[in-house]
Amino acid sequence: MPALSYALLLATLAGLAIPLGAILARYAHISNRQIADQVMHTIVAFGGGALLSAIALVLVPAGVEALSPLVAVSLFLGGGVVFFIVDKMLERKGGGGALMLAMLLDFLPEALALGALLATEAATAKLLALMIFLQNVPEGFSAFREMFKPEKSNGGKIIMTFFALALLGPLCAGLGLVFLSDAPETLGAIMMFAAGGILYLLFQDIAPESHISGTGLPALGAVAGFALGLAGEMVIG
Repeated sequence: MPALSYALLLATLAGLAIPLGAILARYAHISNRQIADQVMHTIVAFGGGALLSAIALVLVPAGVEALSPLVAVSLFLGGGVVFFIVDKMLERKGGGGALMLAMLLDFLPEALALGALLATEAATAKLLALMIFLQNVPEGFSAFREMFKPEKSNGGKIIMTFFALALLGPLCAGLGLVFLSDAPETLGAIMMFAAGGILYLLFQDIAPESHISGTGLPALGAVAGFALGLAGEMVIG
């Protein structure tokens, strides 16, 4: 299979985990309210752990390797500041969407990296696609729960939106393969900026949402999410 077709296929499969997570959030049902709350908060925390692993193990290492310390730190801080502004704009409009932004900030740079890696390290690209898929399921789940308002819709429009967002993955993978295979500095800059934005959103919107009094399961979910990213990094590395 030509490299471009393969990149598009891998990124599409990884991206479909986003609407899959949304579908699970919409239709999964647990009758016991207390158990349901614990499960939901644990999945949110798992998604947060996966995002944290993306920062620590994928985005920042790639940026630091390709950029000077001054440029890397400036881009990281810039990402945090820009998404502070975006988060405040969302808040003024009634909130919602922060988890979706964090999900896209994770998914799209990794899809770019997937395409760029496929030109030289096909086995690594395949493992990265698997890790993106596993991360996108809880992130799609959490983002849907944040945006879904039962009194306003049945959630179908949000799920269709997530299907559309999944198509950005193959677009980014194609761009990464064609334009970034020989441009590690540009790819590193994108990753550092995204990492700063994710870290801001993680502590501003995701970590508070994952907490529930009386149980430590959500915190364990965050540990498990980071462990997932660590396992992938160790296998890829």
